[in-house]
Amino acid sequence: MFVNTSVESKTLPSNKRRSRGTLIVIFLMSLAPLVAALLVYFNPSLRPEGSVSYGTLIQPQRPIPSATALPATTLDGKPFDLASLKGKWLLLAADDAACPESCARKLFILRNSHASQGKHVERLMRVWFITDDQPVPEKVLEAYKGTVMVRIKPEVLKQFLLPQASAAEAPEALRKPMWIIDPLGNLILQYPPEADPEKFRNELRKLLANSRIG
Repeated sequence: MFVNTSVESKTLPSNKRRSRGTLIVIFLMSLAPLVAALLVYFNPSLRPEGSVSYGTLIQPQRPIPSATALPATTLDGKPFDLASLKGKWLLLAADDAACPESCARKLFILRNSHASQGKHVERLMRVWFITDDQPVPEKVLEAYKGTVMVRIKPEVLKQFLLPQASAAEAPEALRKPMWIIDPLGNLILQYPPEADPEKFRNELRKLLANSRIG
């Protein structure tokens, strides 16, 4: 049987080129998700709206210190151990007892965000750290019933919440953010001064919906 070897010799290299080209395309396609992930990771602006945490993740997470390392007292002077609230999501704020407008705004955000969580409301507690020995105005006590109010020295509290701040900076620095502690007792999120109430509430809702703890 006669075989046209000249046709075969031309066809085989062509087939090899096509096979090599197919392998290259498959290889590039397999790399595409990795490249896309790297681009999104290093360029947060490329991430879909709502996928970026509004609060700042605390790395590494800090567990609640012992009652000896974080000594606090209730308003009637009894010792208080923050770790006794483990098992709940804790929404935190800190300020002077007089609670100026900026303080009331934080307590308002925490209270309303808590109240808006529907079936998840029992998974949450609110804590206000009072950083001086002055009396709390009656109208504040009334407005924010249900908030756990405890006194603690700012230089002590800052070791847990803002370890980067100096003791001199502590009273002012602590007045600005809000924080979240998870049910395992880890400080995980810090929110900026003048936090947006809607963004805070929505992020809290997602956090509770996606979490299997607490």
